[in-house]
Amino acid sequence: MIFGVAIAAQATVPEPFRGYDDSSRYKINYDNFTAALEMVVADVGRSDRKKAPRPAATTGTRMQSKVNRSTINEGNRFYFETFVDNDLSKQQLNSIKEGIENATSQVPLARLSRDEQLAYWLNLYNVTVVNEIVKVYPQNDLEKLLYGKKSILDKKLLTVEGVSLSLNDIQFKILKGNYGDNPLVIYGLYQGIIGGPNIRRSAYTGANVQSALADNAIVFINSNRGTTIKNEKVFRVSSFYERNAAWFPNFDADLSAHLLEYLEGDERAALQVATRLKADINDWTVTDLGGSAREIGGSLAMSGAALLGAVSGASSSNYGGTVGLGTGSGSSINSTLARQVQENKENESETDEEQEENSEQSGSDSAVENK
Repeated sequence: MIFGVAIAAQATVPEPFRGYDDSSRYKINYDNFTAALEMVVADVGRSDRKKAPRPAATTGTRMQSKVNRSTINEGNRFYFETFVDNDLSKQQLNSIKEGIENATSQVPLARLSRDEQLAYWLNLYNVTVVNEIVKVYPQNDLEKLLYGKKSILDKKLLTVEGVSLSLNDIQFKILKGNYGDNPLVIYGLYQGIIGGPNIRRSAYTGANVQSALADNAIVFINSNRGTTIKNEKVFRVSSFYERNAAWFPNFDADLSAHLLEYLEGDERAALQVATRLKADINDWTVTDLGGSAREIGGSLAMSGAALLGAVSGASSSNYGGTVGLGTGSGSSINSTLARQVQENKENESETDEEQEENSEQSGSDSAVENK
């Protein structure tokens, strides 16, 4: 970014968020947020780019679930199911969000390093998105929630250092203004959909944010939800890039150069010879743990039980000058989420057993009828 453009970008950033101190030893402690993420996020690994099998028709009908077979088994999953009809867990998730939102009341952001600030904004963005999605879940298609007339991204949901902010303010004013020369930033913005970057099983920190963003970029770019081959001339990319075109002013050239830093395999060769990009890959499906993904029976054929091994308490921090989130309820948040995951696991196990019994009974009845 040339100097004049950098000044113009900074001018859009609210004044309290323009400065930084890379010599600062202040850090924000996100142990509560990480502990919660470890309990409710399933990391599914990198895509193998294989299409999922066609979903079987629902028992007793000819109806089939409509899913994008190219992307349905991609992307980390968030256990939104555990918040359904659970006001206490919702309140505690909101408490984590408020703790992050208010962390800068102890130490202003301008006294933190650039990477520490970046981690702060990404964590605040992501926990706020999750907090809004649990309010409407089990809504499956999130396109209108995110980009409709009443988009959650446009609402002034947050107040940081006296400044009212929307999620779009964070993304396009603060992050674009302060980190506009680093497109990796966009891979830290979770929006709850398969067609976007992963939510991770730990919070961002000043120490890990750059490597974590690079990892998210590699996973997203080398997946069907990020890129795919159309033909010799046209290379398909996610509409996510079109929505973040601010980071790619000369869209085709800038995005192609960015993708080639991380793209692998046949897709890399195809992009090198393509003459244009087409940003038409979409999957607005919520990244929940069950639903259509479990019906497919592929790599995500799992229940909440799979998350139990991930449950752990918040680790203590030895940082000098660490800023706590100030929720005052870290242990209760962790224990309640763990208890709810356990209860859901037991309920789902009972449901699975009932389904197996019904399936066996159905098979027996069919066998008798066919004799």
